[in-house]
Amino acid sequence: MRDHGGNLDEARARWGQGDWIDLSTGINRRPYPVPRLPPEAWTNLPTASARAALMDAAARAFGTAAPGLALAGAQAAIQMIPLLGRPGVARVLAPTYNEHAACLRQAGWRVEEVGRLEALSGADLAVVVNPNNPDGRRHCRKALRNLPVGRLVVDESFADPAPGDSLLAEAGESLLVLRSFGKFWGLAGLRLGFVYGGGDVIRRMSALAGPWPVSGPALEIGRIALGDQDWRRETIRRLSAEAARLDDLAAGAGWTRAGGTHLFRLYETPDARQAQATLARRHIWTRRFPYSDRWLRLGLPGNEGEWQRLGAALGA
Repeated sequence: MRDHGGNLDEARARWGQGDWIDLSTGINRRPYPVPRLPPEAWTNLPTASARAALMDAAARAFGTAAPGLALAGAQAAIQMIPLLGRPGVARVLAPTYNEHAACLRQAGWRVEEVGRLEALSGADLAVVVNPNNPDGRRHCRKALRNLPVGRLVVDESFADPAPGDSLLAEAGESLLVLRSFGKFWGLAGLRLGFVYGGGDVIRRMSALAGPWPVSGPALEIGRIALGDQDWRRETIRRLSAEAARLDDLAAGAGWTRAGGTHLFRLYETPDARQAQATLARRHIWTRRFPYSDRWLRLGLPGNEGEWQRLGAALGA
């Protein structure tokens, strides 16, 4: 099933219009402050020099010299990767972000979803989301590097707050690494993400993406935000403290932490459908999953008012 968070239309259709707090995604609700942009960012076609400036900023921010490509979100790379080779056997470490398996199946790959890292062995293409969505599982670089697979795709969309296990510096022809911009920097509507790999595979993906895969405003905002190390450090510190605050609220409601990252938390609840509905009546939207009747995932509130509303809804 290609279900996703951020589906506020569904929430409004059932529980009414109003002032909703969308905690159904792992998107930072205190986003990077969008700077004033030069008029040409809006009026001109995106230039090669603007793309190069963004990629230079991204290389410094991510700590990699590997060839890379900016795209309209990591999702764009997920949709392209199945087209890079003849369809074969693809294995996806699951449960995880469902677009990986869905896009591979749509392109004719035989997809097997497995629950253990070792079970990926022998696949023509293997996918690992690290840290994983929704449970935050993390895998060390050595374990991932040693997987005997044809090509490994590591989706690091939630790695920015804690990049210690990142494989970005080692990306190559048989290792593609994805990064999101919208989640940590909180600007998902900008549609910006990155893929890193070897020179040949990045050139092939660039050809698939076409001449203007990223808008002019996204190139400029991304360049500025990626270079702002003070904002990044302060945001990581804040997210770490606020994730612990969310754990305390959930524990007070009788929920048990089942996993998560700096940007979202996954909880074991007595009844996820009922827990989601209880919060939805207070216009707080959360994420549950079709494969679990107990798991509920929450992003972090964006300001003190949202924290107070969540605390009241949970009975804190």
